[in-house]
Amino acid sequence: MREPQWRTKSEQPVSGATLSVPMSRKTISLLGALSFLVMSVAPLSAVAATEAASDFNSIPSAKAASSLLLSVAHAGQRLVAVGDHGHILYSDDAGKSWTQATVPTRQLLTSVFFINDKKGWAVGHDAQILATTDGGTTWTRQFEDLKREAPLLDIWFQDENHGMAVGAYGALLETTDGGKNWEDVSDRLDNEDQYHLNSIASVKDTGLLVVGEAGAIFRSRDWGQTWEKLEGPYEGSLFGVVGTREAGTALVYGLRGHLFRTTDFGDTWQQVSLPTANGGELEFGLSEGSLLADGTIVVVGHGGSVLESKDDGKSFSVFNRSDRLSLAGVSSAGNGNLVLVGQGGIHLATATGAELTEQQ
Repeated sequence: MREPQWRTKSEQPVSGATLSVPMSRKTISLLGALSFLVMSVAPLSAVAATEAASDFNSIPSAKAASSLLLSVAHAGQRLVAVGDHGHILYSDDAGKSWTQATVPTRQLLTSVFFINDKKGWAVGHDAQILATTDGGTTWTRQFEDLKREAPLLDIWFQDENHGMAVGAYGALLETTDGGKNWEDVSDRLDNEDQYHLNSIASVKDTGLLVVGEAGAIFRSRDWGQTWEKLEGPYEGSLFGVVGTREAGTALVYGLRGHLFRTTDFGDTWQQVSLPTANGGELEFGLSEGSLLADGTIVVVGHGGSVLESKDDGKSFSVFNRSDRLSLAGVSSAGNGNLVLVGQGGIHLATATGAELTEQQ
């Protein structure tokens, strides 16, 4: 089995860190080790357990909403979150209560995406792709590749038929029939070193961006058919990308509070300052971002970091939650509040990221 390929000094493994099934680098980071933010492969001794975990339905758990969750998205008005042990939960009351879905895996799920209120997809370890046609209540497995022994990390759909998934060791998969068939199209990328691909997102009226390990950035002007490798602004790993409401404008972000903005679809980049309350600059890693319906951009990360922008990413307010729990995903609750997921599961928060009190 291939072990993670550490590229830069800032990404060296933490001394004494160990992996346990079905841990990923993203999982470990959420437990406090920033260096491991996105993925790692389970050790050889865990292969049998890993394979078995993909052969069974997730186990119902009263604690699922407080277990590790890595991504949250809207299916119409419904909220759907995914994470460890194959847990998928949904809420129809703006995140106040959650129901565990029926899911055909016990593997870690890393990302979820909905194209409308019914059809959605989730990805995770064993290169699994799950699909739902009922808004996240029930799921089926569309794709799995145990031989990869590596996770898929993000998924995006253009419409109900065309979608792409990215993952470890340069994995790029495509479907043109809603996931009935998935094709490995990794060779479309100039990625000879097989850098891990951590995130994929659309940029308004322009195309797609993919970001990954060692600052890798790839651009497609034709929605995934051909790709260019860009000269990025940063040599450390980038964990996420999010488009804004402006054409050609996007944000990429990653290790140690590094966040960059482009207004020309990646031709040039400007670093965005992230001042903290103590007068310094944010140094926590940033893991995920979301463009909300009103145009607000929220980015979350380590140390309970919640960043909010009202000007398409030109500037951000920075808030660090008192619990300092690492956050992996964010979405609007639909009522002016936020739903945050990560370490400790689901957190309902104000628009700035502060924990909601019972009185609120």
